[in-house]
Amino acid sequence: MAAINPPSAPTISAISPLFSSPNPFRLPSKSTIFHHLSLAPPSFFNPKLRQKHRSRFSTSTEQSLLSPDPTVSKPQNTQPLFPLDTLDDSASFPNTNSDSFIEIDHLLNLLRLSVKYADVHLARAVHAWVLKLEEDTHLGNAVLVAYLKLGRLLDAYGVFRGLSSPDVVSYTALISSFAKVNRGREAIELFFRMRSSGIEPNDYSFVAILTACIRTLELELGSQLHALIIRLGYLDCVIVANVLMCLYGKSGSLDYVSRLFDEMPQRDIATWNTVISCMVNELSYEKALELFRDLHRTTDFKSDQFTLSTVLTACAGCHAVMGGREVHGHAIRIGLECNLSINNAIILFYTRCGSLKDVVADFEMMPVRDIITWTEMIIAYMEFGYVDMAVEVFEKMPERNSVSYNALLTGFCKNGEELKALEFFIKMVREGVELTDFTLTSVINACGMLMEFEISRQIHGFIIKFGFGSNAFIEAALLDMCTRCGRMNDAEKMFHSWPYDQDSSIIRTSMLCGYARNGMPDEAIVLFHQSQSEGAVVIDEVALTSVFSVCGTLGFHEMGKQIHCHALKSGFVDDTGVGNSIISMYSKCFSMNDAIKSFNTMSAHDIVSWNCLIAGYLLHRQGDQALVVWSRMEKAGIKPDTVTLVFIISAYKHTSANLVDDCRRLFLSMKNIYDIEPTSEHYASLVSVLGHWGLLEEAEKLIIKMPFEPEASVWRALLDSCRLHLNTSIGKRVAKRILVMEPQDPSTYVLVSNLYSASGRWHCSELVRAKMRERGFQKHPCRSWIIHQEKVHSFYVRDKSHPQTKDIYSGLDILILECLKAGYEHDTSFVLHEVEEHQKKEFLFYHSAKLAATYGLLTTRPGEPIRIVKNVLLCGDCHSFLKYVSVVTRREIFLRDSSGFHCFSNGQCSCKDYW
Repeated sequence: MAAINPPSAPTISAISPLFSSPNPFRLPSKSTIFHHLSLAPPSFFNPKLRQKHRSRFSTSTEQSLLSPDPTVSKPQNTQPLFPLDTLDDSASFPNTNSDSFIEIDHLLNLLRLSVKYADVHLARAVHAWVLKLEEDTHLGNAVLVAYLKLGRLLDAYGVFRGLSSPDVVSYTALISSFAKVNRGREAIELFFRMRSSGIEPNDYSFVAILTACIRTLELELGSQLHALIIRLGYLDCVIVANVLMCLYGKSGSLDYVSRLFDEMPQRDIATWNTVISCMVNELSYEKALELFRDLHRTTDFKSDQFTLSTVLTACAGCHAVMGGREVHGHAIRIGLECNLSINNAIILFYTRCGSLKDVVADFEMMPVRDIITWTEMIIAYMEFGYVDMAVEVFEKMPERNSVSYNALLTGFCKNGEELKALEFFIKMVREGVELTDFTLTSVINACGMLMEFEISRQIHGFIIKFGFGSNAFIEAALLDMCTRCGRMNDAEKMFHSWPYDQDSSIIRTSMLCGYARNGMPDEAIVLFHQSQSEGAVVIDEVALTSVFSVCGTLGFHEMGKQIHCHALKSGFVDDTGVGNSIISMYSKCFSMNDAIKSFNTMSAHDIVSWNCLIAGYLLHRQGDQALVVWSRMEKAGIKPDTVTLVFIISAYKHTSANLVDDCRRLFLSMKNIYDIEPTSEHYASLVSVLGHWGLLEEAEKLIIKMPFEPEASVWRALLDSCRLHLNTSIGKRVAKRILVMEPQDPSTYVLVSNLYSASGRWHCSELVRAKMRERGFQKHPCRSWIIHQEKVHSFYVRDKSHPQTKDIYSGLDILILECLKAGYEHDTSFVLHEVEEHQKKEFLFYHSAKLAATYGLLTTRPGEPIRIVKNVLLCGDCHSFLKYVSVVTRREIFLRDSSGFHCFSNGQCSCKDYW
């Protein structure tokens, strides 16, 4: 690097308020002085000697330095840069008078005693006597350093200002101390002042100023100092090179760190610790482990506690199980098994790469524990799902801090205990615990997962009231919470009020996810296109996953392919999460072949990948193919999870033959073979399979005999089967149970009403609908849409908002006439009985699916298939109508509703009229 000329610095008093108006320094009382100097030699109390000399050291300090500063404290466990032992050499003092030398030597001894016993009064007493001697910079430095070791930075600066000729030791001592107490700006200004006064820095000076640069993130200044270090010849100094590596490691410049390390002529163990730590901080765990092996292979240095704790962190980061166990064994061999920092790192390692048994064993063997140890045990128990044990550890902690509280709060969220997280947050507020950004984002995430509208409003108000809402990270978390709790209006307000000078990529991704989550795919697509054109969104793994989800929800195949190409070019397709979202997207976009191809081209699969492929087959009602994938999983030795077994049980509903016995065997063997207890989801899947094959009584008995209280979803699966087989006797009993469990769910009322209508029990149907109106419930509006020219065209019942409404309605009237000629008959069983027959037909004529199908026929070329997506279950009349449309138009019609795919071709449907 080229040498630099540092800029000329103005006087420090003109730069910083820290060096402005003086303030008198108060000396201790005479009695205090005589008490601490009772062992002083006779010459120390000679009145003539006291009259002979006048004060040379200024006793003034700066006004701003006298203000209380909680950051200034006695340095702990730090090696002094300037030991007092180096200041008592007689050659250091020009005065050769033997009495003066004895007196100075005794003063230095007293200063050492003051530091040893942390006696500030003694140091002040010695300072008072030194003021009566002729000024000597070396002696002044000794007083200055003593004050610094005692944590009296203000007093030390007063001594410094009184020196008429401060030297490099004076400046360096203060620069180092300012850097240590996070006053890096003052340290940098002192360094410039030293340079402007003509004093050249030494190796300790560079260590001090580089430390200040690291603390203040003045990385550009640090690189300029690197050039100065080269020019002055200090790059070969080990301690200087070590701090330079820290500087570049802080900026993420691992190439510079490696170059410095490789070019160092000499190294010490701190050098190796520094470079390994830099690699770990930048998540280059494998490189850190490689360096650790080189340390033992190529040098005679012995690992210390810092080396081993850092390497254990690397092993935890890259899940190097064997490597971490070897490091643990190495720590035991070299006698560091009782070291606190190493044991804390071991707990972290086994939390991520071992078992709870390993963690507890190490914890119980620790002779000494600190707050970090206890906090890591909370994290470990939460990581392994033992919430009660984590709470117990928290209650036993001898002391706690905000990190401990946050560990428990985050653990509740990770383990699905959102209500406990909220209760614990309230406890933190009442106890006056410091609320950090991490605390607030955790409780906001808990509200988001709870999806409670009113609770989210209360937490939102609390955060705004206490002034935390101005933080960008917290605001982004609040926006995400609003989208999860259905508060899309509030989310959009926050989104549109986001400051222009702040990065908006995170909140744009949150809005994309929110739109997809709340059934607003059109808005998601508009936002994505807008963000791309403005260059305002960073296309990363999270954004891609969100966009693929939106494309899948909409059935937007062409756009999904375009985004897939972008993922291929940018390399994100190698990410397993992105690959999984691509499989799911294609399976929802009418293209199971593309989903299979994407699965086969993935570089690595996880259990989610297999689940996505199986779910795709189920969506296409291809149960036999889903079971083939299941067989491949078993042969490959892949252990299924809870979701896998839910899907596989459901697959027996869509098989070409009745395989109910196989389904029962799988359900009964879950615990013994796969160590998975059946949940409500598994029971609901089995009930659906039994109901599909007409075994309604067996399904009802299964629910009644469940070992735990069945959720509404289990009963709803049976009710849906009753609709399919028109069994109102069982359906009535089931409906009563569901209405008691979920009296606020309008979909249940609709399902019950339709069941009664289909069986001709009009009075019961009307009573259900009257109860809906009485309670203010509304049926979720049916919506169907079709993609044409990269635009979503949506339709509702009797919708006339489309710009081509006249053509659509005219075409539909013609289509209905043709279908009637072919044998189509209206199914009016689901229309209210008091409506006249011609009115029933009017309602049925213009259902959303029929409008969407007509628009598709008008806008596509002959022979092309029509692809429609519907947000709810397809009604019986539309199902019948589309079968006839496939006959009269000789076109294939693909429709995806809430039950899965229908493929209408030549008057038949792939669902075989069971959906």
